[in-house]
Amino acid sequence: MRILLVDDEVELTTPLSRVLRQEGYGVDVAHQGAAGLALAQRGDYQLLILDWMLPAPSGLEICRELRSQGDQTPVLFLTAKDTLDDRVLGLDAGADDYLVKPFELRELLARVRALLRRFPLQPSPRLTWGDLAFDPDNRLAYRGDCPIELSEKEAQLLAYFLQHPGQTLTHQQLQEHLWGRESPPNSNVLAALVRLLRRKIEQGDGANLIHTVYGKGYRFGEGL
Repeated sequence: MRILLVDDEVELTTPLSRVLRQEGYGVDVAHQGAAGLALAQRGDYQLLILDWMLPAPSGLEICRELRSQGDQTPVLFLTAKDTLDDRVLGLDAGADDYLVKPFELRELLARVRALLRRFPLQPSPRLTWGDLAFDPDNRLAYRGDCPIELSEKEAQLLAYFLQHPGQTLTHQQLQEHLWGRESPPNSNVLAALVRLLRRKIEQGDGANLIHTVYGKGYRFGEGL
C-alpha cells in the first residue's frame, strides 16, 4: 500500500515516513503544496496524509481540487487547527479524518489502519513499457510472458522509472523516493540497486532500458 505524506515540517516527515515504511507501507513525501498536488494527481496512492497549512496550495485546497476531479482517495488531515469550525471545514472539503498536532504516533498509525480498512485496496494497474510490464501488487515484472521476481526496493525503483519515462531522474530524487530524507545505507547503494534491476529486466535481447546520465542520474525508456 502506498501513502503520500505532504507536510512542510521536515522534522515531522522524516521520522513519520520512517515509521510508516517500517509498518510496511510505501511512502512518498512532499514538502510543498504544488509538489504534493502533482504527486497525488499522477500517483497511485491508497491514502493521502496532508498538512492543512502548506505553502500554496494548502492541504485544504489540495483536498478540494482532488475531490472536484473525482478522486476519492482517503485523506487524513494533520493540523494545529482544533476548533469545531475548522474540523467542519476540513470534513466538508472532503477529508475523511482529522488529527490535531501534536499527536501520538500510535494514534496516527491506528487512524491509518482504520482508513485503509474503510477503503479496501483496489487492484493497482499494471505499468508497461514495450514488452516490459510490472504488477505492483505482486511485485512481479514481466518481459513478454517471462515473470521476474523483484525485491521491495527493486519494485519501488522500477515503478518510479515506469511512472517517469524519458525523464532524467537525479540521484537525489531517486534516493528521496526510496529512502525519504534519510541517507541510503551507503553511498553506492543506489548504483548497486540500479545494476541489480538492470540485470533482471534487460535480459536476453541486450536492449537497454535504464540509461545512466553521467553526473546527474538515470533515464528510463529512451536512449541518450
